[in-house]
Amino acid sequence: MKDLARFSGGRVETRPKARTQAAPKHKAERNVAVKQEVSAPPPPPPQALAVQLLTIAEEDAGQRIDNFLLRICKGVPKSHIYRVLRSGEVRVNKGRIDQTYRLVEGDVIRVPPIRIAEKQEQVVPGAEFKILLEDNHLLVIDKPAGVAVHGGSGVSYGVIEQLRAARPQAKFLELVHRLDRDTSGILLLAKKRSALTNLHEQMRDGDTDKRYLVLVHGDWQNERQHVKLALHKYTAADGERRVRVQADGQASHTIFNLIRRYGDYALLEAELKTGRTHQIRVHLSASGFAIAGDDKYGDFALNRTLQKADGQRIALKRMFLHAYQITFAHPETGKPVTIKAPLPPECEKFLKSLPKNVSAATPEAEDD
Repeated sequence: MKDLARFSGGRVETRPKARTQAAPKHKAERNVAVKQEVSAPPPPPPQALAVQLLTIAEEDAGQRIDNFLLRICKGVPKSHIYRVLRSGEVRVNKGRIDQTYRLVEGDVIRVPPIRIAEKQEQVVPGAEFKILLEDNHLLVIDKPAGVAVHGGSGVSYGVIEQLRAARPQAKFLELVHRLDRDTSGILLLAKKRSALTNLHEQMRDGDTDKRYLVLVHGDWQNERQHVKLALHKYTAADGERRVRVQADGQASHTIFNLIRRYGDYALLEAELKTGRTHQIRVHLSASGFAIAGDDKYGDFALNRTLQKADGQRIALKRMFLHAYQITFAHPETGKPVTIKAPLPPECEKFLKSLPKNVSAATPEAEDD
């Protein structure tokens, strides 16, 4: 009996043996009771995974099947998605397809049972931003400096996640393009997949006109200057994404128009002819002109100086780069749309605190 107590951890009966033998039925019942006391309850059976049949709506039409599955099966490794595609477990309208198949509105997709790793959902605070244009196809906002456009690279969430959280009823909302975290200004988002693909085509074909305002330090001379330097993307030792001028990089072209000189500074309009990562920042740095406040490609000693006010000049605590104008054809009507976002107040105030030189060219200068 002592052994039972030691191994079971249950209660041991100490009634006389004769009485116990006289009532074997009761003993059996007591033994069952002991077992019930010390046995752990069985785990609940796992939920059965089931095949899903999904019908493609207008918002998802035109998307590749692999990208669609990667989006709806969050937490599933890419390798597994492509494996079920190759095996034929994913069917569209009961037929086999490959990973390049583009979805059509009304398609019925068979998604096989896929176990998704459970992970704690992060709570993203919803946020709205200054809206410059909104209709059934587009949402155009004025993004503040210091806010990432999407999560990743040490950033938990960005503009797109916050807008989705603020608009849970939105069926579709995707970034059309990106802005650096420290760049302010115009950011386009698509509310329909057709609008997204249309605007991507316009940008790829060079049919959009994107312009920025940028303040550089140095003696800028030319009223209009073309910079054509090939750019190469790489990852630095600290894991940061960087870009450098490299002969075998991607062809890149920026036109800079001088707007006004402010003592040792010059306000420029940057006209993008290509849209490479960090293009304006690297083209200016390679030309010998640091953007005020640029902590990646700028003049770090200058940036430290700008952090503090000096006489009439106020402090600048951000990068002076602002996406102030964009022109494109509306994805539904085809009519030209031009949107402008004025300089943020902190940039305007900084300019007003600088000495002003004679005005130079205006932002509306014609192309050479």
